[in-house]
Amino acid sequence: MQLDSPGLQVLTREERLDLLSAAPIGRIVFTDHALPAVQPVNFHLNGQAIVIRTAIGSKLAAATRRAVVAFEADEIDPELHTGWSVTAVGQARAVTDPAEIDLLAALPLTIWAPGSRDHYIVVEAEHISGCLITATHSSGSATPQPARG
Repeated sequence: MQLDSPGLQVLTREERLDLLSAAPIGRIVFTDHALPAVQPVNFHLNGQAIVIRTAIGSKLAAATRRAVVAFEADEIDPELHTGWSVTAVGQARAVTDPAEIDLLAALPLTIWAPGSRDHYIVVEAEHISGCLITATHSSGSATPQPARG
């Protein structure tokens, strides 16, 4: 088991992708008018690509065109003090090819927000990091808790 500097268990790439693929909601971090912005989104992990649907004229659609963005998903249990967090960084792109749009439309990507969501954004996850937060007992030793996902 590998630990990072704060003592959190570092997840393998496979574990990171498995957890990310099971998360229903994530947060995309992008720049909006030279300021950082964070927006919760539902998404689908397609291989190592994060697929998001949004409205064609949305702030998210405009801000993510050919931009480097961050994406984060997690699951935390505040009572047990356990959970996980996965962060991906990569370039976002608007999907304009009709054949690719047809493929993405067939993915199990359920839209929660009202209104039309016919614009696809794909984030190619170039760097993925993640950690597992485990319960700590009074002795100070960590007891691994199974990650849900």
